[in-house]
Amino acid sequence: MVVRRGSAAPDADRVAVEEPMEVRVNGAPFAVIMRTPGADRDLAAGFLLAEDVVRGVDEIGAIDYCADAEAGAERNTVNVTVLGGAVDRLGQRLSDRRHVTMTASCGLCGRRTIESLRSRVATVRGDWTVPGALVSGLPDRLRSAQPVFSTTGGLHAAGLFDLSGALVMSAEDVGRHNAVDKITGRTLLSGLHPLDRHLLFVSGRTSFELVQKALVAGLPLLAAVSAPSSLAIDLAVEAGITLCRFVRGDTFNIYAHPARVV
Repeated sequence: MVVRRGSAAPDADRVAVEEPMEVRVNGAPFAVIMRTPGADRDLAAGFLLAEDVVRGVDEIGAIDYCADAEAGAERNTVNVTVLGGAVDRLGQRLSDRRHVTMTASCGLCGRRTIESLRSRVATVRGDWTVPGALVSGLPDRLRSAQPVFSTTGGLHAAGLFDLSGALVMSAEDVGRHNAVDKITGRTLLSGLHPLDRHLLFVSGRTSFELVQKALVAGLPLLAAVSAPSSLAIDLAVEAGITLCRFVRGDTFNIYAHPARVV
């Protein structure tokens, strides 16, 4: 039903898809993530990187849909086989977290304490600079790569850019955290980490969790259209990440490590 100028009429609309995805690690249930289907393997890899279960592509053996899932849920259940040090880390992470459903806006909701969210990566690298005009142009460049948003208006997006401002890859999802995980997971599986010669731009606001995800991926600059939280700023300062917000038109704010933007 569409209401215009006081009149109502039946109409059709397109909406963004949201479905739960269960992530199992070595067969054990680890999390349920509310996400937009697509790039599920990338999402699982990026999520486990941010959760500090895996620290490199060499610790991932396989990511497969589970044939033994309940009928109708086979494409919404993935099992990640981890190797090496990730096997030992898995047991600790399972004891550190509550088994909860991760909502699309949740981030790292499964962790018990704020201290456990602190990354084991001290700081990022990146002694380069980029022009301010390059940062200002990121929203329009990402917007042109959001086909589902164009038809539904219901998805967040994240874009990975090189130092020339060229879009390397993008992802859409009902959750901005998921969109970032899809990118960091894809780059992890492709052997591109650390991403110390790249920039990340996201739609929406910036929370501690998004800075955390940038940190574990080695991203030196994170920019977004909306406001950061105080804890996001604190972590960016500690981690050496340039944090740009309110990137709209030809203006933006820099909250941490402004020397990378000239």
